[in-house]
Formats: sequence, C-alpha cells, structure tokens
Amino acid sequence: MLVPTDSIRGELIFSEPLKKYTSLRVGGEAEYFFKPADIIDLKFFLSKIESDVPIFWLGRGSNLLVRDGGIKGIVISTSKILKEIIKINDNQVEVGANVPCTTVARKCIRWNMGPSEFFSGIPGSLGGALAMNAGAYGYETWERVTTVRTIDRIGNIHERNPNDYLIEYRQVKGPTDEWFLSAKLRFDSKDTPSIEKQKEMLMHRKNSQPLGLPSCGSVFRNPPNNFAAKLIEESNLKGYRIGGAEISKKHANFIITDHTAISNDVEQLINHIRATVKKIHNVDLQCEVKIVGDHKKII
Repeated sequence: MLVPTDSIRGELIFSEPLKKYTSLRVGGEAEYFFKPADIIDLKFFLSKIESDVPIFWLGRGSNLLVRDGGIKGIVISTSKILKEIIKINDNQVEVGANVPCTTVARKCIRWNMGPSEFFSGIPGSLGGALAMNAGAYGYETWERVTTVRTIDRIGNIHERNPNDYLIEYRQVKGPTDEWFLSAKLRFDSKDTPSIEKQKEMLMHRKNSQPLGLPSCGSVFRNPPNNFAAKLIEESNLKGYRIGGAEISKKHANFIITDHTAISNDVEQLINHIRATVKKIHNVDLQCEVKIVGDHKKII
C-alpha cells in the first residue's frame, strides 16, 4: 500500500477498472486508483507519493482512450471534488475543474455573462477543456481564461496566467506534472447571452452527434481549412466497424462502442481512419482524443 489507509479520507483502490470512468466505456485497470475527499486530502496524498511513481490525472474521462493493459502507478480521480462555480463579479466567475462545460454555460447565461453559450457545445468538464483548449461555434476556452489554479505532484498549489502556457488549436503546453484545479473566466461581451441560443446549440449537437452512446467526442482535430468529419465521410468510412467499435453513421468524426468493445478495437479503428484518409486525401489527421496506458500483453 502506497499510503496508509488510516491517513487519508478518500478512497484508495487497487486494480480498479477504468472503463467505469471513461465515456468510451473501454480500457484496462489502474494499478492504484485514488478519489480524494477534498483538496486537503489530495495535498496530503500527493506529498506522500515517491517521485518515481507515475501519476495520471483523470477528470470526467470524456476525451480519453485507456489501452487494455491499463495504467501503471496512480490514477487520481477528481469526481468528488472541484465542482463549484462562483460568481466573482458581473463579468467574472471561478470554476472548478470538474464542473461540466454545459453547467458553465447555463450558469453564466443566468448571470448575463457573454459570450458563454459556446460552452454548451463542449462535452466533458472545464478541466478537460483547459487541457486541450476545447472550443465550439468559433470560440475557445482559453480566450476566456484570466488565471488558473494548479496543483503539482508534491501537493503545492500554484496560481498561473495564460502567459505560462503555450496555447494552440486543441493543444495546451505548460509546466510539467501540474494539473488544473480551477480557472477564473472573464466574459466581457456587450452581447447579452441567450437561453434560446444555448437551446439552439444543444439541439444542433443532438441532431448532428450520437449523443447518449459511448464515445469520446470528436476523435480528430479539424485540419487547416477543412473538416475531419468531411474527409472521413468522403472516404466512405461511415459505419465502418472493427470489433465492438464503429464510426458513427450520424457524425463521421465520432467513434461509438458497444458492450463487446475493447480499447484495442477503438485504437485500430483510429489507425484505419488515419491511413485511409491519408491514402485518399493525402491529409494527416491528428488525434484529439488522448490515448494512454499500456497495450495488453498476449499470453
């Protein structure tokens, strides 16, 4: 046991199946799986972890593919914490990393903060949106960020600003071994946000994406001046299937899974899509989904 169970208040589990915590519903086990009770519990736990023990930070698992061999070391799940959204003033809020982006949109619309409706088009939590600069409808997450709070692997908390990060389209690079706890977001548009506009965005998602089915959201980034879904559809790949994983017939940039799927089915399908689009269109598609963990050993 890495940490005595009588010194932490959260849950520490050995060999926990990670498919329970990802939106694709596939993946192997975490060697150790920790759910902190609060920030103090998390700080204490991190302060006791040896420097050579790998740590993987798991949010809501909406943009993640865990390989069938699982993840060695410790997986930290924030599912019980970082859920607050606080109004600071008429233009600014502080949002915990585990708050769903749809909640960010709903609350900020209620507080007349715009532009905020676009968060309705982002699946998952704010933490994931920060990690990949997620966006929708022409807006991106980091356009709204004034500061973020992070925690490092020894339990120290930092306050950082956007200048501490290299922020690009669907990619954010910052200090190593730090994870987002919260962010302060500023909404300074003179346009009053609209519940009707949010409903339109949600309806567009419902009509164009396979919501309600296991998926990881958009699999590939849109290449410059093009759309990944368009390239995949024009490659006649809609409905193509490997094992229990299938390219959605509703939206070609989504992969959905059934109860028979394993992670390797999804990864093989991703590789097949990339190879086919490269062959037909000479375009290298870049993954938006994060692929982590080990391949399962065949005995």
